[in-house]
Amino acid sequence: MPEKRLPLGFVFRSRAKEEKAAVADKAPLTDSKQPRDPQAPKGRPTPKRSVAQSQRRSVANTSMTRKEAAKRQRDERRAQMERQRQALAGGDERYLPARDKGPVRRFARDFVDSRFNVAEWFLPMAVVILVLSMVRVASLQSMALLLWLVVIVLIVLDSIVTGFRLKKRLAERFPDENRRGAVAYALMRSLQMRRLRLPKPQVKRGARP
Repeated sequence: MPEKRLPLGFVFRSRAKEEKAAVADKAPLTDSKQPRDPQAPKGRPTPKRSVAQSQRRSVANTSMTRKEAAKRQRDERRAQMERQRQALAGGDERYLPARDKGPVRRFARDFVDSRFNVAEWFLPMAVVILVLSMVRVASLQSMALLLWLVVIVLIVLDSIVTGFRLKKRLAERFPDENRRGAVAYALMRSLQMRRLRLPKPQVKRGARP
């Protein structure tokens, strides 16, 4: 039986249809009806309107939450500063700054406040000495210089005695507590006038702390 041959044009048309079908299968499927958002990254589908609105609402809520958190932090700082101010005036241990907290620091304050300190009169005496030194009288200027030296020697001696006694009392009363820096803390307090000290003195002069 003789072999039936197909027309040459029919063979070429069949191959062209097969190639077009293969290219169509490999091409990515795109939704031509939905326009691409110009703000959307390239290569990613444009989000739907409901999704975009929800994203914008979440961003707005997040920014409001940050504002509220910052406002809350400012209010807390103000309240803490007010509590510390009241504690410095009244001696409430709960709200005192860290440098003033603890039984060791409280005892050091009471020890200084219960006695007379030469150093607390340093500023008034310094003003008097300065005035005397400005007067153009040789005798007064010599007196001012001598008085200045006497004040410095008295402050140094008083600070040494105060530090030695306080260190001994702290070791006896608080053997297991951290006493580091307590003596220096007390000596710095003794340089201030009694009415200007913070926290305010809680004991009278001459009282035993």
